[in-house]
Amino acid sequence: MGAILVGVEWVCSLFFPVSLTAAVLVALLAVMTRGLHLDGLMDTCDGLFGGYTPERRLKVMRDPNVGAFAVVGAGGVLLLKYGALVSLLSAGIPGQEWVLLLFPMLSRWAMVVQLGLFRYVRSSGLGSPFQDTGAKIATGFAGLTVLAGSALLGGYGGLALAAGVTVMAWLLGLGMTRMLGGMTGDTYGATNETAEVLVLMAGVALLPFGTVAPLPLITGLLTV
Repeated sequence: MGAILVGVEWVCSLFFPVSLTAAVLVALLAVMTRGLHLDGLMDTCDGLFGGYTPERRLKVMRDPNVGAFAVVGAGGVLLLKYGALVSLLSAGIPGQEWVLLLFPMLSRWAMVVQLGLFRYVRSSGLGSPFQDTGAKIATGFAGLTVLAGSALLGGYGGLALAAGVTVMAWLLGLGMTRMLGGMTGDTYGATNETAEVLVLMAGVALLPFGTVAPLPLITGLLTV
């Protein structure tokens, strides 16, 4: 996904201004996932803020109707994502392509962290197949992939982003578990959307310091 975003951004930059390119990337993210994570975010917002007991919140999350909390939550996330992408692409500082490449991976890692740390509250659902014991090997492989990718492609900044998103996933999962009694497929989607925004914003903040950049080994291979 990161590679697709980098490629589309490069093509769009040849014809469009930064604001339109950022809008294309936001729309592309939703299209590539068929809006699955955005749907989870909306259901989670309605459930967490529209109910007062775990049972009521879970019931609200299953309701196909969209409430005010869902609209505000999705609108806020999309607005922040667009603003972060505009800031990133217009910074004029080397390194923006590495943030684009890394943030989809790191946001998915946030979901993996929650899958490993918190119970799944429903007996069945989109997230239930990932809760069996056989998933531990895949989780370990995912962790090694994220660590290697963050270090090699993002350097110290990439490792900082990976550490930050791991802590964020734990804190968010802790809060959701206390409110719902466990995690659901919707809460994983909400975590992904939140992580995308926060990693992009953190990438914008780190970019001026030059810390988000490949390790010298990778840089040398790219220039050969």
